[in-house]
Amino acid sequence: MTSAAAGSDGYRPISDYGIIGDTRGLALVNSEGGIDWCALPFIDSPPFFLKVLDTDKGGSFQIRPVGHFTQTRRYIDDSNVLRTTFSTSSGTVELTDCFTVPASDDRADEPAHEILRLVECTRGTMEVELHCKVTPDYARRPASTEIIENHTVRWRTGGTSEDERVPDEVWLTGNWPLEERDGADAIGCRCTLQTGDRLFAVLSNSQPPTPVPGQVRHRINEAVNFWRQWVAECPYFGMYRSMVIRSALTLKLLTFRPAGSIVAAATTSLPEHIGGERNWDYRYTWIRDATLTLWSFGLIGFYDEAHDFMRWIQDRAFNQNGGQIQIMYGIRGETELYEETLDHLSGYRDSRPVRIGNGAHDQRQLDIYGEIFDTAYLFYEVWDGLERYGHDGVALAGRMWDALQRLADEVCDVWREKDQGIWEVRGGPQHFLHSKVMCWVALQRAVRLAKRHELPGDIERWSKIRDEIKAMTLARGFNAELGAFTQAYDSDTLDASALLLPMVHFVKGDDPRMAGTVDAIQEHLTHNGLVYRYRTEETDDGVAGHEGTFTICSFWMVDNLAFLGRVDKARELFAKLINYSNDLGLYSEEIDPRTGEFLGNFPQAFTHMALINAAVNLDKADRELREGKDGRVRVGVRREGTGDRD
Repeated sequence: MTSAAAGSDGYRPISDYGIIGDTRGLALVNSEGGIDWCALPFIDSPPFFLKVLDTDKGGSFQIRPVGHFTQTRRYIDDSNVLRTTFSTSSGTVELTDCFTVPASDDRADEPAHEILRLVECTRGTMEVELHCKVTPDYARRPASTEIIENHTVRWRTGGTSEDERVPDEVWLTGNWPLEERDGADAIGCRCTLQTGDRLFAVLSNSQPPTPVPGQVRHRINEAVNFWRQWVAECPYFGMYRSMVIRSALTLKLLTFRPAGSIVAAATTSLPEHIGGERNWDYRYTWIRDATLTLWSFGLIGFYDEAHDFMRWIQDRAFNQNGGQIQIMYGIRGETELYEETLDHLSGYRDSRPVRIGNGAHDQRQLDIYGEIFDTAYLFYEVWDGLERYGHDGVALAGRMWDALQRLADEVCDVWREKDQGIWEVRGGPQHFLHSKVMCWVALQRAVRLAKRHELPGDIERWSKIRDEIKAMTLARGFNAELGAFTQAYDSDTLDASALLLPMVHFVKGDDPRMAGTVDAIQEHLTHNGLVYRYRTEETDDGVAGHEGTFTICSFWMVDNLAFLGRVDKARELFAKLINYSNDLGLYSEEIDPRTGEFLGNFPQAFTHMALINAAVNLDKADRELREGKDGRVRVGVRREGTGDRD
């Protein structure tokens, strides 16, 4: 592809980025070899490269040819190792970027986190340049720069050992002849390469030993093999496998391996509307997002992540000190995620404010009960978690069931209350349909687990209230005049979260009420085939401005079309959505349906997990058509045995 130059304001499209990481830290790399966001050593560390949020004040680490060039890029097959090929009239070079192999969990000491960057000239000659500017703590403090023996640089960042998230220094070493640039505010150099020449750079949160090009190449190969071995565990070989695997690899990068938690996205404050204020920090673990992600992992055979997350959930549910479980936590289980704005930063394309922390952490969202119970049901019943892992801290009987039993009792006490719902609106609470349905899910799964495993609990009460929730929700959550399920009880507002009802077995996928809901959403919430979660002009969500279509909702539409037997339409929509991904197969949270521009934080776990679900459901529908069946997908495709019967 032709060089994707930044716009006149200096910002690149969100779709211009790729992601690299090691399940602890991560970085975003643009198509011209610039690292414009780097969270190191951890996903939630204050970035010291954040040009993506302020093109003037934010640092970056650029390696690219001098002058005019074109480039292509790809991930090395079945890996999170990114390779960019630059071409000029005189030559070709390849830039390979990755983190080193993630450390195994049995390491006693947390290892250094290193980003490897290798430049290799494969044809002719080319002049390349390196430029690196470090801006610690969201560019709130300067970095002192020290060049050591021409090939190594140390930046003192002002961090302290009291906060493990913040490195007190950053190191860059390699075989570039580095020198100060921009008045000692940055370092850089230019070099001319000929066929066979290699330049490398290693970025780390502690001083690494000075490697040689061959060692860097070996460590890159180790990283490729690590990711390929992980992918080899996946038994899915259906249609769209390449996109499914890319989504799974992306989701894996959004896991925090030391704790088993999963973040909603890699970034903060990438806007849902350019120039607007819908800018949020997604570098936290939402119960909802994480459990939906695990549904997708389990669907294609990645069970270790579910095991790790069940242990994380057990700790959260068991350590509430008498309080209610939160909707979201820090990646280590932190409960206080106070939101603040960074007014010194301009924000992506002047979209203010830039936020860190998230004020929604203390919201009431009743749907999380259902997500916890559905994940537990999947782990213990569908995925044979105890057979796979033994009791290893996640035995159902004992501490885990004590926590789940308490949560089921809580559902009985609170399900009639209003809440902020799946979209965590900042307007007034309502009786949101999705929240009520997920309360039903919680009790339905609780009853099944208790009966099948002969566990204690008030099964009679759970069953009675489960049935009461369903009856009331069908009576007040379905608008007969619209012929559709609505956003809330007694409402005439549509909401795409209703597309989840058959996926959690609240109703069958081919229920006439779902057919009417799908038709209504396609008519009123869809633009160019892309689905809005709701119309902002019809919902008081407490935030000014508009937003793009939610890509997860568009993939949910694929599922529902398949459930209804409209397989050709489902296949057509899925193909359209695949074409909206960037050249690396990545998605942000939202898409502008008029321009195709990415909006919101990137890459987004919600979106990639929905792609996996839709691909598997559509593959099953295609197979049934080929086998001469009716073409309707049985909704239990990802959760066998979770129907409505006791």
